[in-house]
Amino acid sequence: MRNYIFLFLVLSVLSLHAQPKHEVRAAWVTTAYALDWPKTKATSPSGIQKQKAELIDILNKLYEANFNTVLFQTRTRGDVFYQSSIEPYSAMLTGQTGKNPGYDPLAFVIEECHKRGMECHAWIVAIPLGDQNHVKSLGKQAITQKQPAICSSYKKSWYLNPGHKETKEYLFRIANEIITHYDIDGIHLDYLRYPENAPNFPDTKEFRKYGAGKNIKQWRRDNITEILRHIYKGVKQKKPWVKVSTSPVGKYRDTGRYLSGGWNAYHAVYQDAQGWLAEGIQDQIYPMMYFRQNHFYPFALDWQENCNGRHIIPGLGIYFLDPKEGNWKLEDVERQINFTRKNGLAGQAYYRVQHLMNNTQGLYDELNEVYYDTPALQPPMTWLDNTPPTSPTHIRVVNKKGYITLHWTASTDNDSHNAPRYVIYGSNEYPVDISKPSNILATAVRETEYTYAPVFPWERKTCYAITAIDRYGNESDPVQIMIQD
Repeated sequence: MRNYIFLFLVLSVLSLHAQPKHEVRAAWVTTAYALDWPKTKATSPSGIQKQKAELIDILNKLYEANFNTVLFQTRTRGDVFYQSSIEPYSAMLTGQTGKNPGYDPLAFVIEECHKRGMECHAWIVAIPLGDQNHVKSLGKQAITQKQPAICSSYKKSWYLNPGHKETKEYLFRIANEIITHYDIDGIHLDYLRYPENAPNFPDTKEFRKYGAGKNIKQWRRDNITEILRHIYKGVKQKKPWVKVSTSPVGKYRDTGRYLSGGWNAYHAVYQDAQGWLAEGIQDQIYPMMYFRQNHFYPFALDWQENCNGRHIIPGLGIYFLDPKEGNWKLEDVERQINFTRKNGLAGQAYYRVQHLMNNTQGLYDELNEVYYDTPALQPPMTWLDNTPPTSPTHIRVVNKKGYITLHWTASTDNDSHNAPRYVIYGSNEYPVDISKPSNILATAVRETEYTYAPVFPWERKTCYAITAIDRYGNESDPVQIMIQD
């Protein structure tokens, strides 16, 4: 009876809640099997331009709906979408493994995201290496050929062996290569886990060598935790502002509110994800909560109640809106958005972006017109840094031929490695209320100048405010101005 009461109370909360000023709005852009991108192979100059244009179309549509985070699949199964000295280019780019597509896709998507004020996180598939045919297609460039000792074959597929001491070093090399050569905003680790329900995974030799008296289940959990710990500490040592996140199985384990039915992170795949939160070795967590009703709400609360101040961003399984995939209705997703906001979770993420592009069951329109009709800033990471930049100064406004240009003097940040970004606010009331997301005109502006052209009379503002924001999300006090016609 308790479970039915819980569901009734959740479903009764159907009214829209005020849009928060700080909220992660993320979409997974899947490059594996070219599910979301790319649709065109980069085998000619025109193919390169078309491949880029496909990605720009995705980013434009996300930007228009006020998304602020792109989870770009950068490593799939032992192959990558950037210029790497460790692993080969994916065949999805050109049709041929290891072939340079004529540009660097990761550098391109980062630049285009930043132009639109969006963060770009490198989504890395960690442990799986693919089936036998895929691994064979990589030839001598496959990790199974170059470092066979850290690889294991299980049920006709290959995996990095989490129990081998060099596995964490290999995965950190990949993360380190990305943060060293790219202005990335996050490292997003997917499939950081053992295969599902795999008690016979071939790691007996490593367990005998390193088990140290533990039972094998706990040893495996500790292996996964140690990999994440090693990557987290290594990233923070070099670029502490880069967010490190994971996407664990959506149910951590049984809760007092509802049972997980045996499918959970802790037991089925050896992920102690709430232990990671408690230890503080991740900044954000994107649990894959591709469930409805009682299989969603109590587990979302469980994540939030154990967040240790970190950002919980449930992954919503919007692919189930496609009749070929499931029988979800639009209100299933709407209720989940309402629930996450009402209970203070940090945002939402959507798998996959193609279903946003297709406007499946009208979801994109609903987000664009109702849920995300105002911009949102990234939630701050105060556990890493809680000192805001200095305020910008000397704001002035130039109104010329319908274009309004704001100029200001730059602020400074306590982190000398990063110049602050700027948030532009506009209103017809002075002072501008910067707590209202409806007053945000632009986020993450990188220059000390911003121009816009009001299309409608009500878009013209008489008052403006500008704040500086650092890469940890700390926002300065505003500088304000009122203009006279």
